[in-house]
Amino acid sequence: MTQESQLAKLGLFDAKVPRYTSYPTAPQFRNDVDPTRFSDWISKIKPNSSISLYIHVPFCRRLCWFCACRTQGTQSDSPVRAYLEVLKAEIAMLGRILPEGVNLSRLHWGGGTPTLLTPDMMTELAGAVAEIAPFAPDAEFSVEIDPNEIDERRLDALAAAGMNRASVGVQDFDPEIQQTIGRIQSYELTRNAIEMIRARGIHSLNADILYGLPHQNQERMTESVQKLLSLNPDRVALYGYAHVPWVAKRQQMIPTDALPTPQERLGLFETARKLFLWDQYAEIGIDHFATQTDGLTTAQKAGKLKRNFQGYTDDQSEVLIGLGASSISRFPQGFAQNAPGTSAHTKAIREGSFSVTRGHTFQGEDKLRARLIESLMCDFRINTNEITADFDITSTALHQMFTKVANDFPDALQVLPDGLYIPEHARPLTRMIARGFDAYDETSQAKHSAAI
Repeated sequence: MTQESQLAKLGLFDAKVPRYTSYPTAPQFRNDVDPTRFSDWISKIKPNSSISLYIHVPFCRRLCWFCACRTQGTQSDSPVRAYLEVLKAEIAMLGRILPEGVNLSRLHWGGGTPTLLTPDMMTELAGAVAEIAPFAPDAEFSVEIDPNEIDERRLDALAAAGMNRASVGVQDFDPEIQQTIGRIQSYELTRNAIEMIRARGIHSLNADILYGLPHQNQERMTESVQKLLSLNPDRVALYGYAHVPWVAKRQQMIPTDALPTPQERLGLFETARKLFLWDQYAEIGIDHFATQTDGLTTAQKAGKLKRNFQGYTDDQSEVLIGLGASSISRFPQGFAQNAPGTSAHTKAIREGSFSVTRGHTFQGEDKLRARLIESLMCDFRINTNEITADFDITSTALHQMFTKVANDFPDALQVLPDGLYIPEHARPLTRMIARGFDAYDETSQAKHSAAI
């Protein structure tokens, strides 16, 4: 039986499963977390510890049809300026309850299009953050950059604010595909943006590229990946395009008959994967690649790779605080999500309250199952001794869990004396296997993206 036949037999090409950037996943969040509980969790952060901070800027000059992020279009700076004032107020509120000595191990501006901010807005936002928490000595400050929405002055402002990692969305360089997904961005424009970034001493570069887009084939995938490799990014996220028009109405603009089949999607992924490996990139988890000296590669080798809402990370902070509309925070106690709509978020902040409307407080086996899923997503293995040392579970009970999941994936999983292991040929099934440890997804009505 060929690998593709075996994967088909196990249901890979029909499955819809979570991406597991958290556990429980966001569709499982409920209204048991509110501003009061959110504030209490912040107050319990260890003094003099490091945390991560994510700031969401939900505005774009244009709305790309493929995107499922919470964004809104604007041709004017007025709503952006108003939103910045709300962010500054929210940051100040956070600063008033942060324990003493807390610093930032990571700061990330995402969106939307954070580079839509004018240079003075960027300086104001960075200054507001600096007033409540300094950077840790080895901190990383990253910004998502749209090559269509960046220039010398804005990059000067970001460099002056301390940005030391840039994240550039590529998606695909083929003109027909770009036209179909509503994202016109030439190779030359992208290269020029990256050259401007590096001219300011910012050498750490992330790039995103998608497989599974309309009109994509292996030849076009090869050409786009080779062009991306010529730009020498440190990290690449090779995401599968999630066609979820029931979530993102703008995706209705994309012709479904032009989308590749699940089997073709797997072929596109493998084409890109081989090119990255041939270029000596390390394979990180299910969909990332990094140079041999990058922090992700180092973390993976040390068994310290983590997974969060931005994908894979080497950040070891226990706390991630999300600011701005729809942002999600993670604490040792659980998750908290801000109001998704900009207007509701703005109203709450102007009334002197955080806008948290939903989340999840960890209970029962949540932390155990979260660790099992993250271990599979990051390392393709679960080590029995590590789990029994950190959680109140016997090796017998743990192996019973392993066996139950393995029975659903004959010849794809190895239950060994020291744990559970996903061999290389079965790694396209990783998200499906992880779902076997998900105590919430069985009864979920959420419509997830394709497993491949």
